[in-house]
Amino acid sequence: MRMETVLSMASDFPFSYKAALLSAIETIDLEKVGQAIETLRRAREEGRRIFVCGNGGSASTASHFVCDMVKGASHGRPSRFRIMALTDSLPTITAYSNDVGYECVFVEQLKNFAEPGDVVMAISGSGNSPNVLRAVEYGNSIGCQTIALTGRNGGELGRMAQLNLQVSHPHMGRIEDAHMIVTHMICYYFMDEEGRERKDP
Repeated sequence: MRMETVLSMASDFPFSYKAALLSAIETIDLEKVGQAIETLRRAREEGRRIFVCGNGGSASTASHFVCDMVKGASHGRPSRFRIMALTDSLPTITAYSNDVGYECVFVEQLKNFAEPGDVVMAISGSGNSPNVLRAVEYGNSIGCQTIALTGRNGGELGRMAQLNLQVSHPHMGRIEDAHMIVTHMICYYFMDEEGRERKDP
């Protein structure tokens, strides 16, 4: 393949990726994002815990989201979020993976901390990861509120969670991109919009 052809393809790809990403974003139900914001706002006001989990890129999204909520949406605020990423304790995850099984790494942490009325938020592009399914199943069983961020057709997770924020697109990269946008919609509501509301007379 000629170098000019390779360069042309490389130059064109970002444009096609952007177009496809915009298409993926359009599948997000923004009313459901608003419902998720209200669920988390109520959890904060009631002193509930919020637990977030996912695998791979979704684990990274979970940790990023929790960082934004623990610092950006809490620092200097009159009330703070009690939120933790079940993805962040590597010793706990590896111990359960080695000694029991990877499918239990999130649910076993919930058994230590979760109580009725808390929120369990699971992120999975496929919607079929066994460990996030077990976490949401357990959350439902003890009376937690459950939120899913899914892709494609939502998978089993989309059907199991009480609120499903779905990116109906087949490409995992663009699903993960859109999930990050959804989490920023949520956290920046508390960081930007809610802060503006407090300042308005």
